[in-house]
Parts: sequence; structure tokens; C-alpha cells
Amino acid sequence: QVQLVESGGGLVQAGGSLRLSCAASGRPFSTYNLAWFRQTPAKEREFVAAINSRGDDTYYSVSVKGRFTISRDDAKNTVWLEMNSLKPEDTAVYYCAASTRHYSNYADHYSYWGQGTQVTVSS
Repeated sequence: QVQLVESGGGLVQAGGSLRLSCAASGRPFSTYNLAWFRQTPAKEREFVAAINSRGDDTYYSVSVKGRFTISRDDAKNTVWLEMNSLKPEDTAVYYCAASTRHYSNYADHYSYWGQGTQVTVSS
């Protein structure tokens, strides 16, 4: 098992930046593919970004590409989501997720999830 604990959510003005962190414990961190998803009351869970277990490949949803960056540090058992040029439509609950088997943008491929952290972007 792996446990995921998120932090870094909050309120930020449009155009600003925010960094989310997700700290893991349990099974060796280096074995996991990692991802960030987000969800609002009006929409189903939406893929944001993913990074593979080796940390040598990443990909992003079209809506955040060029603005967000996912990264990991296995020595710290942590994955980050750096968010820049934030827009009001980025407002959502953000979740980190982990999978030993899959590297994808499909939520059902991820076995472990954090509790979610609220990000609110004001106009």
C-alpha cells in the first residue's frame, strides 16, 4: 500500500502561481506512476498531468499544457504540481494518484488517491 497526503491548496488571484505537494508513505515510491486530477461539482474528474515511475516522461491535458509542471523526487517521496498563469476555470479540488501498473490519463487506472486539496482562483 501507499498513502498519499496533499498540501498546498488555497486561494490565489488569476495570473498567479501555486505549488501543490503530495507526500507518499508505504510501498517504495519509485515503483509508482503518478498523476494529478481535478474535479468540480459540475464536471466529472478531469486528468491534469502525469509522470512515469522513472521520472523521464510527462504529459498534460491540453487545458494546462504550458502552464502546469509535474515533477517528482523519489528521495523525498514527493510529487509536485507547479501551477502558473492560473485562471478562474482552474478552480477545483485537486487529487494526486498513484499506480504501479499504469501510466495514463484514465482515473480508473490509478489505485491510490490523496484526499484532495481545494484550489480557488479569483478573477
